[in-house]
Amino acid sequence: GVSRRVVDFEILPVSILGRPRVDVTLRISGFFRDAFPNLIDLFDNAVKAVAALDETPAQNPIADRVQQEIATWQQQGLTLEEAATRSQYRIFGSKPGAYGAGLQGLIESQNWETEADLAQAYINWSAYAYTNKAEGIAAPEAFNQRLGNMQIVLQNQDNREHDLLDSDDYYQFQGGLTAAIKQVSGKAPEAYFGDNSRTENPKVRKLTEEIDRVYRSRVVNPKWIAGAMRHGYKGASEMAATLDFLFAYDATANCVQDFMYKGVADAYLFDETVREFIEQNNPWVQRDMAERLLEANQRGLWEDVELGTLERLKLIVNEAEGVIESQGNLIEF
Repeated sequence: GVSRRVVDFEILPVSILGRPRVDVTLRISGFFRDAFPNLIDLFDNAVKAVAALDETPAQNPIADRVQQEIATWQQQGLTLEEAATRSQYRIFGSKPGAYGAGLQGLIESQNWETEADLAQAYINWSAYAYTNKAEGIAAPEAFNQRLGNMQIVLQNQDNREHDLLDSDDYYQFQGGLTAAIKQVSGKAPEAYFGDNSRTENPKVRKLTEEIDRVYRSRVVNPKWIAGAMRHGYKGASEMAATLDFLFAYDATANCVQDFMYKGVADAYLFDETVREFIEQNNPWVQRDMAERLLEANQRGLWEDVELGTLERLKLIVNEAEGVIESQGNLIEF
């Protein structure tokens, strides 16, 4: 129609499609859940329609998998109706009223030991199924079943107003799902980033390629850094957040190269002009950034690093602590 909104679906015959059908699972955000119940209904209806087609397993792995799981769930005590419903769950999210994926608090507090801890937190937050008849059904068995079969994780972005290191949402949803699949299946999935900012020319890149693109075009771009420095306290905070999200993506999806950590250290903390700006405007994040880089090394994410670099970072932490204490002593009541 004129609005270009999707209001229904049409199932193409395999002969026209030219390939086997693809079994897709959505991990929706809390905002999507609240704002687009119509799209949840549409996608759920499409899954059920495709699962009901009379096609060979090679042509329709969705229908094949649904039939296999119906038998499995019935053997475990579910009725035929319950087993059919559970086997077709393909939309998952956080429980009703909750938002996020449960990882940001762990990353901020450093309250995790291994990637498995992050994966389990993601699973705990995400194992609620949504259909056209029910919202937020606790379905950990079904979610784990889906995780065990996933081979690819795709994160889409439909604009150029921000990038995947501008918000915790990207690493929480894509990185968290990547870690969860690895935890359940024992194998890391392929991770991709869909750039739909230009609808007439969409691009799909490997996650590692997108991280590299954003790193070079923004994270260590002198023009972006200069722009951030025009915003004082907030600009310094944006630099620190960028590092946090880079680190978190690596912790969950293993997608950051060692030279990127060194590049951030050089650009934000070892460059005298930038370092002085951060120290004067927000010494708290100067300390936090140095600590985050040290944490990356301690957790084995940043391995190829010289001892002298680590010593410089430790010195920055101590110096920033001194600035913070001196500023605290100047506060008048």
